Amino acid sequence: MDKRSRLEDKGILVLERPDEEREIEFELNYLLSLSLSQRISLMQAKSQELKILLINNGHRKTAPIIKRK
Repeated sequence: MDKRSRLEDKGILVLERPDEEREIEFELNYLLSLSLSQRISLMQAKSQELKILLINNGHRKTAPIIKRK
């Protein structure tokens, strides 16, 4: 078994050249292999990860309300 096959068996896509169609197909196959609860857990984890990144980079703060007289 070559290196490419071993990596693809582990869930890592290996491409010689960029191929958007194969990338999308790979992602969809991965997501379809998960159960509904696993997909929801993954989505919640990614949301939490993004929230932490935004807070750490100062982009999570709400815009101040400025009242005009």
